Amino acid sequence: MATTTFSIRSTASTDHQIGLLSQSKALSSYFYSTKTLNCASQSSFLGGVSHTSLKYSCSPKARDHNQRSYNYVQPSAAYKVAILGAGGGIGQPLSLLVKMSPLVSTLTLYDVANVKGVATDLSHCNTPSGVADFTGSSELADSLKGVNVVVIPAGVPRKPGMTRDDLFTINANIVKSLVEAVAENCPDALIHIISNPVNSTVPIAAEVLKQKGVYNPNKLFGVTALDVVRANTFVAEKKKVKLLDVDVPVIGGHSGITILPLLSKTKPATIFTDKEVEELTRRIQNAGTEVVDAKAGAGSATLSMAYAAARFVESSLHALDGDNDVFECSFIESDLTELPLFASRVKLGRDGVESVITSDLEGLSEYEQKALEALKPELKANIEKGLTFVKKPVSA
Repeated sequence: MATTTFSIRSTASTDHQIGLLSQSKALSSYFYSTKTLNCASQSSFLGGVSHTSLKYSCSPKARDHNQRSYNYVQPSAAYKVAILGAGGGIGQPLSLLVKMSPLVSTLTLYDVANVKGVATDLSHCNTPSGVADFTGSSELADSLKGVNVVVIPAGVPRKPGMTRDDLFTINANIVKSLVEAVAENCPDALIHIISNPVNSTVPIAAEVLKQKGVYNPNKLFGVTALDVVRANTFVAEKKKVKLLDVDVPVIGGHSGITILPLLSKTKPATIFTDKEVEELTRRIQNAGTEVVDAKAGAGSATLSMAYAAARFVESSLHALDGDNDVFECSFIESDLTELPLFASRVKLGRDGVESVITSDLEGLSEYEQKALEALKPELKANIEKGLTFVKKPVSA
């Protein structure tokens, strides 16, 4: 079974490179920096059909000069994406990146404040998708009507000295209320949870969906793609190899020691010293704190998180659109371990998780096996904290 040897072409195919305008060059930039999605003709924001349509729409010979180009742009597919928390530090850049996808026909942006300006700003970008803004709880339901993918970055960011767990009380209440609205208005949508602490907010979301009678474990994802993005980046830097060739699966959870990069499974095969393994693992686990400290009170990892989340959205959309070779790491309901939820590599399909790649947990190094056993008690406690919150809510 060749599930662990997939790859992505990070540059557009030959027909994508002919006669590109500056706009389409920007949109077909190297969005995927890792070998996660294998779709040779649609590896960038602009897929084959969308690129052709966009190029056609921008041609003076192809349109009346009195009409705007977007009247002629037809995306390769028509998917509606909602971003809940679109006015925040992650939400704004994430909204921009998602709007660049040719697979999105409508982008709905929701937040409790400041979202109208974000939507207006984005609406000036001449990419195919339309943008609609929704402000406040009274408009939340309308923002979710007919949505295919819901992304939830809403919540407060980390500040120096804070852990993801410190954010729990505030963000747990936010996620609970938003997922309740999702359950009532678009229960069949794929749900991407970004709000930290992911190890606890995903079980909150699962329990809420169960209470509403619409839980589908294949459609609920904790977005841990940032851990993979960081692992690939740091390994490429450390070993002086081409970043686009590097692929490191990351398992466990999404905080501290629960983040476990499987360096022994790095593609292409890479030799690490024991010291390198320890240093890289520690850096990947603490990368969020590295950003928080560097920003010195001005925010957390908003840009890299937005990038990783947009990559996960794009992968989900390709899977919804019928691509049968899409893989990502994500925190999901799992039976890989004795824990009810666990992050690992999964294959995505039209209905969400199609299969879990079990081979990543086979043949672990001694270091990784010990680290796996060490993370389980903390991850278990994180999950139980989320479940307890839903069953016995705490005040904010």
